[in-house]
Amino acid sequence: MKGFTLLEVLLSIAIISGMAAFSIPVYQSFQVKNDLDLAVSKTIQTLGRAQMLSQGVDGDVTWGIKIQTGSITLFKGISFNTRDVSFDEISVISQSITLAPLSLNEIIFNKLSGEPQSQGTITLTSTNNETKTITINAKGFVSY
Repeated sequence: MKGFTLLEVLLSIAIISGMAAFSIPVYQSFQVKNDLDLAVSKTIQTLGRAQMLSQGVDGDVTWGIKIQTGSITLFKGISFNTRDVSFDEISVISQSITLAPLSLNEIIFNKLSGEPQSQGTITLTSTNNETKTITINAKGFVSY
């Protein structure tokens, strides 16, 4: 007789279920950490692009970024509210990443010099309370 006994099948199912029960939370934790790292990377890249466009005086106007839950917007203009929406470049970030209170959420760079009009920190927080801080100094240097 060939085949598996009921006991062997049940034991195999129990082992697979146990492995899944341990691996799913680890995977979810890894995914949240990865989302936070991606959000920091996109923020830094967008800051650099806005600074470069302002230094190059592209369109003879300042450029900046606006960080919101779920997105980072590169915009052309003196503020987010008065921007030229036809030049917006929107980068999507995970909805699980939030901006901490008192963080900079709008940074505008001066024409030619590329210096930010405001300096401080941007603190991004994930759903499992991990945080990453990006600091922008008066000369536009970004550290994280």
